[in-house]
Amino acid sequence: MTRRLPTNFVIGGVLVALVVGTAALSLVWTPHNSTQMAISNKFAAPSSTYWLGTDQLGRDVVSQLMAGARNSMSVALIAVLMGGSIGVALGLMASAIGGWVEDGVMRLADLGFAFPALLFAIMLAAVFGPSLGNAVLAIAFINIPVFARVTRGAANQIWTLDYVSAARAAGMNRFAISRDHILPNIGAVIIVQATIEFAVAILAEAALSYLGLGAQPPAASWGRLLSEAQTLMYLAPQLAIYPGLCIVVAVLGFGLLGDGLRDMSEPRLRRER
Repeated sequence: MTRRLPTNFVIGGVLVALVVGTAALSLVWTPHNSTQMAISNKFAAPSSTYWLGTDQLGRDVVSQLMAGARNSMSVALIAVLMGGSIGVALGLMASAIGGWVEDGVMRLADLGFAFPALLFAIMLAAVFGPSLGNAVLAIAFINIPVFARVTRGAANQIWTLDYVSAARAAGMNRFAISRDHILPNIGAVIIVQATIEFAVAILAEAALSYLGLGAQPPAASWGRLLSEAQTLMYLAPQLAIYPGLCIVVAVLGFGLLGDGLRDMSEPRLRRER
């Protein structure tokens, strides 16, 4: 009898495939140049030429949304990889060594939670100026304590198992055990957390770009499109609706996918729902 996939996993997978596919397609094709302005065509209605119309500068809305998907996926991927790599390494080290090292890493993680991405991005913008790169660093920074805590908690459970005790009795050092036994067995937990953090990163990038701390013109960003459309709500409300829907679809998709992966990795949680 085949195992039925969780509904949230299926729905999330479809939404994620749609967003990722759009971002990948934008690398090679968009209906128009996303940065090309044509003032004579501003606020054009949807047509066969401009599928969702144009904005106040005559730029094609569909092309901007596609380019925005590419930027959002790129920022989220780099930020989660950076933050996840550092956080996982710190969590494994804290669990392997224990004692004052573990306490120190966890206190640093608590300190990291006290600095939200917005505050860190403002600090970077004040020193280096606003840019997409600084937004990536800010989002990566807030991911470090999350992955450190998740990794340390999952690793501590594995350290109590018999095969780990056998490896220690055989003379393996703690770092070798972490690499060969702990990390492979907590991989599912890390993947689930990474999927959830991907959704958070997309939302954070949109928020930073909305405030002018992320993607800078003429680069397309869902958050910046929302920011530019806020003064046009009565004249062209669709310019705010389209990027808003894109953000909702992307965040919802990755959130549902992460939730579905967690259900699949821990069937007990699924039965309790």
